[in-house]
Formats: sequence, C-alpha cells, structure tokens
Amino acid sequence: MGESKVENRFKGSYLGAIFLMAITAIGPGFLMQTTVFTQKTGASFGFVILASLVIDILVQINVWRIIVASGMRGQEIGNTVLPGLGYFISILIVMGGLCFNIGNIAGASLGLNVLFGTSIEAGAIISGIIALSIFCFKQIGKIMDSFVSSFGIVRILLAVFVAIAAMPPVGEAVVKSFVPDQIDIVALITLIGGSVGGYITFSGGHRLLDAGIKGLKFIPQATRSAISGILITGVMRVVLFLGALGVIVHGHFIDPANPAASVFQAAAGNIGYKLFGIVIWSAGTTSVIGCAYTSVSFLKSFSKKVDEYYSKIIIGFIIFSTIVFVMVGQPVKVLVVVGTINGFILPLALASILVGAYNKKVVGEYKHPMWMTVSGVLVVAIMGYMSVRTFINQFLM
Repeated sequence: MGESKVENRFKGSYLGAIFLMAITAIGPGFLMQTTVFTQKTGASFGFVILASLVIDILVQINVWRIIVASGMRGQEIGNTVLPGLGYFISILIVMGGLCFNIGNIAGASLGLNVLFGTSIEAGAIISGIIALSIFCFKQIGKIMDSFVSSFGIVRILLAVFVAIAAMPPVGEAVVKSFVPDQIDIVALITLIGGSVGGYITFSGGHRLLDAGIKGLKFIPQATRSAISGILITGVMRVVLFLGALGVIVHGHFIDPANPAASVFQAAAGNIGYKLFGIVIWSAGTTSVIGCAYTSVSFLKSFSKKVDEYYSKIIIGFIIFSTIVFVMVGQPVKVLVVVGTINGFILPLALASILVGAYNKKVVGEYKHPMWMTVSGVLVVAIMGYMSVRTFINQFLM
C-alpha cells in the first residue's frame, strides 16, 4: 500500500520526465532530419529508425537507473569518477545547449510565421516570452510538466493525421525496416545524437531528481519511464517517416529549403501547411524549455547560488538565445560544429556514468546489471569511433 501511494505521488513527475526527454528530442531539427533522410534512403530509413531506437533505449536505461540509484546528477557522477570530468562535460553541454537553443527559437519563430504571417524576429520574441514565462511561477516543475506533456500529445496526433493523409506504403516500410536496401551510417549517428545526445541524455534523469525521485526503490519505475520516453520519440519519428514516405512515393515535390513543411502541405494541402506551423512551433518552444532547464541544471555543481537563482538563470538563458537569433539569425556553421561536439558528449558522458555504476561512492549498494553495462560499453565504442571519424572528415580532410 505504501509503495502504491509513493507511485501515485510521483506519477505526474514520471510523466513529466518522460515527456521532457521525449519532446525535447523532437525539436525542429528532428522534423527536418526525418524528411531529408527519408527522401535520401526511402523505405530503408525504417531500419535506421529501428536501430536508433534500440540504441537510444540502451543509453537511457543506463543513465536513468544510475542517476536515480545514486541521487546524483550526471556532472556530479563525472566529478566523482574523475575530478574535473563533470565540469568538463558540463561546459560542453551548456555550450551545446545554448547554441542549439538558438536553433529551437528559430523553429518556433518559423511556426508563428506559418500560422499568422508574423516576421521571424517577432515570432522569436513571442516564442521566447512564452517559453520563459513557464519559469516565472513558483511551481515550475508541475507547470513545465503539463505544458510539455500537453503539446507533446497534440504534436503526435497532428503528425498521425498527416501520415494517414499521405497514404504511405506501410507494407513496404515494414519489410525494409528489417531487410533494408541500404544502411546510412551518417543518418544513424545523426538520429542517435539528436535523440539522446548532449543535454537530452540527462534531461529526464535530472527532472526525476528535482522531483525528489532517487534511491533503489525508484529504479524499476525509472527504467520503465526511460523506455516509455524513447518509445514516444520513436512513435513521432515513425509517423513523420511514413508521412514523408507517402508524399515522396506519390511524386510530390519536396522543397529543399523547408522539406518538412513540404510533406505536411503535400499530404493535406493548406490545412496541412498550417498544421506544420503548429507542430514546428510546439517543437521549437518545448525544446527551448527542455534545453534551458537541463543545460542550467549542469551549472548547479559550480555554485550553490545557481540553485538559489535557478529560475532566473534559466530565464536569462532563454533571453540570451532569443536576442542572438534576432540579431544574427540561425548560426548554421555554429550548429554544425556543436553537432560534432554533441557526438563526443554522448560516449564521454555515458562512459563516466557506467564507471560510476561500479563506484560505491556513487551508487552505494546498487548492483548494475551486467548486460546493461556491456550494451552501454558497446554504444560508447560505436559512438566514440563514429564521432572521431566525423570530426576527421569534417575538419581535417
């Protein structure tokens, strides 16, 4: 009975953590990536989605379980494993989060432009104000959980409508998801980095800690929540993939300047185009919230003052991102560089978490399952290799 009461007490927090991680991953870039890679590889992109989901789940169950077992944030585990490592990871994540937040603001402003014809600058300011207003209330956690969850559900439903209207070849997509004609490694790395890379790796786990969810008794539910979050991301990815595949198979034009909007418009006409505005605005705005919340949580290890002024620092983070976008526009080159940095963050952060799982100063009496450790080490090795290869190809060749 006591455990049931505990579960009910934290039910909203689990749901909030699930959607914070999932919906933060489904940002403006997520919409564009799915369309571009579907156009490039056709039905075989289903295999990449399936493979990325498996890897994403392995990453998140490792991270969430160890964070909840230890009661420590990712950077605190890193500093315990190797003094200074947590600070180094924090700097990378905050830098990446700040730059990607500029892209999130750009996506939100594009959404308002599609819906109401507002200028990109005005759309950015309006979206930034809406996002930061969440952090002006005392009960930040509950309000943020409700906002992110509600818009996450709306976004998925709208995408489902468009996917049905596109009339995709579902049978072919299912077959090619298991027997692909080609496997695009770059697409796989991009999907993994976009789903569980950088600050997204820790967004759900840190949200659970802030809600007071820590200790061995919470590990089973934390594991289920991590899997649920990835599956929500997967549902959205699959729905967008089917919508794009249907549009491409039926020979509709995909505008390279805005491929995701082309899919929505081709599938459902002007209504579809307006739905795209709602989807990308909610994607941008919820990602701004999740990115700012998680990035600033990494600053808590630097000073106790961060806890004291947490909401104010998050608001400043969002204001700065908005101002930079309004003044400069989306810094494409910076985003490319940060994308490479994010590729390094995942293996480095996951490696420190896995080492922490065998340090009694971190997890106490918790015993991490060996199969999770082995699978996590494989992910670290694969992502580490691909990140180095990507860096060499982009900057040294």
